[in-house]
Amino acid sequence: MPEKVVTGVYAAIGTPRDLAGRVDARALRFALQFLMQKGIRGFALNGATGEYCIASPGDLSTIVEAGAEATKGRAEFVCGIGAAGIGGTVENGRIAIEGGAKGLLLPMPHFFPYEQDDLDAFCRAAAEQLPAPILLYNLPVFTTGLEAPTVLRLVADCPNIVGIKDSSGSLEILRALTESGMDACRIVGSDNALAGALRERVSDGVISGVAYVLPELLLALYAQGKTPETAEFGELSRRLDEFIGATGGFPVPWALKWIAESRSIAPASFSQPLSRRRREQGRKLQEWFSNWHAAAEVTG
Repeated sequence: MPEKVVTGVYAAIGTPRDLAGRVDARALRFALQFLMQKGIRGFALNGATGEYCIASPGDLSTIVEAGAEATKGRAEFVCGIGAAGIGGTVENGRIAIEGGAKGLLLPMPHFFPYEQDDLDAFCRAAAEQLPAPILLYNLPVFTTGLEAPTVLRLVADCPNIVGIKDSSGSLEILRALTESGMDACRIVGSDNALAGALRERVSDGVISGVAYVLPELLLALYAQGKTPETAEFGELSRRLDEFIGATGGFPVPWALKWIAESRSIAPASFSQPLSRRRREQGRKLQEWFSNWHAAAEVTG
């Protein structure tokens, strides 16, 4: 049986940028090194946490080059290749393959709503043109959501579509893949679904935005997932829920940017101008996190 392209805990990395909006390769390498020191051995670059929707092909080349340099001999990475259409998706996929990505994360085309047949045709076209392992990337908050029959059909028919990163928050597709008996890679993409997936044993791993800023928590929770009935698992799951609750209400990457800055992982830079109110919310979030994280370390 071939090795699955993703297993265990992968950290979904934010993409640091400088004040001019350029990818900050130095800051990205530092963030990857920080996380490797904490025990992370797998990364997802240019996903939703990395704001793939604003990355140009030149940006992606910089991201992949920095990722390959920082992780060489120490870790591996998969890469998001999302775009609004098939042309951009294939171009991004080729950049990621040439840059050394172990696998590709294939979001559905963004902006317009599509039917399942449209998504099926899109994924088949991408798979035919990209000779690499592909994980479907289900992001129904931002793109048309994949449905379980579509996923099962694509995994069965396309040899290099090897599974899914499901960021829907639901376990329906992961359950369906498990029940099908197919040797598919079942990856949780929403941190709030991880504990449930571990309890039901319907996942092979997680690609986690929270692991970008709290690698210790995600590694501990995943390790305890072998015995999810224990008090330790329950406590770690509670802490994760607490963090998710406190960081809700922001666009997906924003809260993680502020937390990453608090932990000196990467400076907080934003692709959109922030209002005074939002900046104040960010300051309060950083203050909350400093106190919460310190208390968590004290209590173990």
